[in-house]
Amino acid sequence: MRVILVILDSVGIGEMPDAPLYGDTGSNTLANIARSVNGLRMPNMQKLGLGNIYPIQGVFPVQASLGAYGKLKEFNDGKDTTTGHWEMSGIYLEKPFDFFPNGFDSHIINEFERRTNRKVIGNTVASGTKIIQDLGPEQEKTGSWIVYTSADSVFQVAAHEEIIPLEELYHGCKIAHEMFKEMGYNIGRIIARPYVGRYPEYIRTSNRKDISSPPPAETVLDVLTGSGIKVYAVGKIHDIFAERGISEYVKTVDNTDGVEKTLLYMKEKNENCFIFTNLVDFDMKYGHRNDAQGYADALMKWDEELISIMSQMKNDDILMISADHGCDPTTPSTDHSREYIPFLAYGNPIKENVNIGTRESFADIGQTIADIFGKKIKNGQSFKNLILK
Repeated sequence: MRVILVILDSVGIGEMPDAPLYGDTGSNTLANIARSVNGLRMPNMQKLGLGNIYPIQGVFPVQASLGAYGKLKEFNDGKDTTTGHWEMSGIYLEKPFDFFPNGFDSHIINEFERRTNRKVIGNTVASGTKIIQDLGPEQEKTGSWIVYTSADSVFQVAAHEEIIPLEELYHGCKIAHEMFKEMGYNIGRIIARPYVGRYPEYIRTSNRKDISSPPPAETVLDVLTGSGIKVYAVGKIHDIFAERGISEYVKTVDNTDGVEKTLLYMKEKNENCFIFTNLVDFDMKYGHRNDAQGYADALMKWDEELISIMSQMKNDDILMISADHGCDPTTPSTDHSREYIPFLAYGNPIKENVNIGTRESFADIGQTIADIFGKKIKNGQSFKNLILK
């Protein structure tokens, strides 16, 4: 038995009741994108029941879906990547992450400069690709760090590889990680963002490195690996969980690469296992840049590639598809949005045409996965009996 969970990063499906508290009134990543491009063509997700969860232009409800469908509400405060993934793995945070919507306070920046012996430029909320275009020439001239943040709880440090060597960049990020801990901040990740090139053609490289805070409690990944069940991570999953509870991982360069590496694990790993994939392009390349057309194209391409995963599934495989938050590119904000996440399940063991309704926590996904393997985690309510034949 294998469970494959694919997270479509930021593919939310409608504002949650408390969305106004986050400035996200009216956000609905899927429905608003569909409306903005006069309809999405996603026949495979449609057959699984995506259009039955919420009206989406071009993705119609079906009379009998091929599997189970529904949506989930976020229990934790926040709308960031780490909180979303941790919650679906079974964690309720006692203390929410610290966020920096106006950049970092001067005492943080001053201390980082003192400890690393380099000045900081930037210190704002920004798109990573845009800020290196804006500040790359200044970094080349001054050798300063480019520091920025986002809707996630992150301290991101960009550096030209020819100006600040990779090892120094990585060391600087380790310093930042220790610094935030000593100052008492609960920050999700410190991210090294190296790039190369010359103005105006700066390009980020694959040498990105994340230093993540480990999950504060046991996750479904810990429970599975602790029971001898392998967990294979594709994409940034290993960063989000600080490599804990993961048997093996592979990095990816884009969504298509993520699908291909998921397929490779499906081809190679024949034991009972959990394959956990994050497809980040929706969020990183399109959501944060308010590129609704690019986002729509990526969704439709994913739908085409989905059939390759479905066709490679074995008789007892279970495929689950969900998200971690929203990032509606049709709103003025470039931040994540506080939204419900969709859920679809497919495979021979899954009942057809089952509506799991609106679940009260992302943790229900983790509890269901644990239950499928005969295990249990602390939080969440399993819906295994609803969806399994």
